[in-house]
Amino acid sequence: MSRIIALVNQKGGVGKSTTAVNLGAALAVDGQKVLVVDCDPQGNTTTGFGIEKHGLHHDVYDVLMQQATIDDVAQRTELEHLMLVPATINLAGAEIELVSALSRETRLRQAVVPVASRYDYVLIDCPPSLGLLTINALTAAEEIVIPVQAEYYALEGLSQLTAVVRRVREALNPSLHVSGVLVTMFDGRTRLAMEVLDELEKYFPQQMFKTQIPRNIRLSEAPSFGKPVILFDVKSRGSQAYMALARELVAQESHAVGRP
Repeated sequence: MSRIIALVNQKGGVGKSTTAVNLGAALAVDGQKVLVVDCDPQGNTTTGFGIEKHGLHHDVYDVLMQQATIDDVAQRTELEHLMLVPATINLAGAEIELVSALSRETRLRQAVVPVASRYDYVLIDCPPSLGLLTINALTAAEEIVIPVQAEYYALEGLSQLTAVVRRVREALNPSLHVSGVLVTMFDGRTRLAMEVLDELEKYFPQQMFKTQIPRNIRLSEAPSFGKPVILFDVKSRGSQAYMALARELVAQESHAVGRP
């Protein structure tokens, strides 16, 4: 059974794209077959895999407009077991164009379902908003991973996010659930980081990943080389953390985690 996971948080700069790239890469190195779908018009996940956006003729925009299939636009990466559906700035127009479209919330699900069985994991990177692109991702996915930065405003907006998840589950996707909350940019030496971790554990008592992603310079440098950190510096703390996260995710029993 393929696991379709949306990486979602309407706050920007919390590590969604970093997690899409590096969790996807760690799963692929572990031998899992992975499809990463970049649904953010900024295309940071696409860049993070070294895909040159200017040279692309088709991207996820064409998939959502039903002008191309996943197979038409999927790109090979340096990792044997990982394929990427790229995003370019074209995707910025999709939010407006989808408003009047038939089955506007289910376009991504219609595209992903036919190919999902060929992969062990489908990871969908969402934009930092709760608009139609994110709704499409939540409708296509069965699970959600929420990256949360270990900082003062970490909990701000999470109640809004869980309310949207609840509404999507009621109206469009009954199987949707939060399978994990991931703390990113974590520095356990600071009191603030530990306090944020405590608050998150109260808010999501059943769903916190044991793995935290540390602040790590190699993790920050890797995108400028167009590589996941596991290919850039396998011994770095960032690389080791994402490999631990991948093992933790694989060890989860699918759908067994508590739901909000």
